[in-house]
Amino acid sequence: MKFLDQAKIYVKSGDGGRGCVAFRREKYIEFGGPNGGDGGKGGSVYFEAVENLNTLIDFRYQQHFKAPRGQHGMGSEMCGAKGEDVIIKVPVGTEILAQDGETLLKDMITPGERFLIAKGGDGGRGNMRFKTSTNQAPRYAEPGWPGEELWVWLKLKIIADVGLIGFPNAGKSTFLSAVTRARPKIADYPFTTLYPNLGVLWIDNREVVLADIPGLIEGAHEGTGLGDKFLKHVERCSAFLHIIDGLSEDVVSAYKTIRKELELYKTSLLEKPEVIALNKCDSLGLKEITKKTKALEKATGKKVFAISGFAHTGLEEVSRELLKYVQVKAKPQEKETTEIKTESKPWSPLD
Repeated sequence: MKFLDQAKIYVKSGDGGRGCVAFRREKYIEFGGPNGGDGGKGGSVYFEAVENLNTLIDFRYQQHFKAPRGQHGMGSEMCGAKGEDVIIKVPVGTEILAQDGETLLKDMITPGERFLIAKGGDGGRGNMRFKTSTNQAPRYAEPGWPGEELWVWLKLKIIADVGLIGFPNAGKSTFLSAVTRARPKIADYPFTTLYPNLGVLWIDNREVVLADIPGLIEGAHEGTGLGDKFLKHVERCSAFLHIIDGLSEDVVSAYKTIRKELELYKTSLLEKPEVIALNKCDSLGLKEITKKTKALEKATGKKVFAISGFAHTGLEEVSRELLKYVQVKAKPQEKETTEIKTESKPWSPLD
């Protein structure tokens, strides 16, 4: 399925039905009086957040959503039927913005919640509503009230527990495929990942949702590479897993560049918990692993995990570290306790 995280759509609620002008016409009743019914209310338009969607691709093929109008009133005091409501289903984490693209109308972050975006027009009153002691045969009924119409922007921000960040080709997709059942595209060139990928990590009877976004480069906050387009998807994450390419000559500089881009995009991202992992350690000797790990720990003041997504080494330890920073869900008892295949053996230059 193609990923789409932004769409502009048109919504219109239904107009109210017209009131009816009618009079009783029965045998032996000479002056029957008015009996025109009211018009029905127009249908309203709602947004509903659902969990089984993760893209806005459906809105590429349908951009207009119109609710039906209410039926007109009828004689014999019969009111028109209400127009059917239109419910637009969007992924959890979708922001609904006004036509200017900046004014936030609603942030759909709770599964199952609904938001009324356009209220249906009220139906007009029939002529029986206007009967008075001085006007016992009114020949007037109200027209239905018009519905609301507007253009809105939909912008999706993925909701995940942990966001995978790092330079292109640092091994984020390899890590995701190693610890979850997600199967992102993996290749040995930068920007293999062109859109976010989600995966569910099961460990110690707990569920953690991981989000892998395209790699960041210097200037990402200004739009260089794919940065500004996808940085928004890590705003909702509870923590970051910062993956650094162990084959990089200057791992400290690589770390600081990514942190700087996060700060320039939104300073609040620096306040989120961060776990640091030195990846591709299966291609390094023990001496070089120790040197780069200590350099990172000195520069960051945090523990650095030496891992290999390709060799499935060190993944269990770093995954358990992530559990400390996220609100996780219990796993059903009938499922296995873990899906991570790791090796517990220590690092060796022969690995």
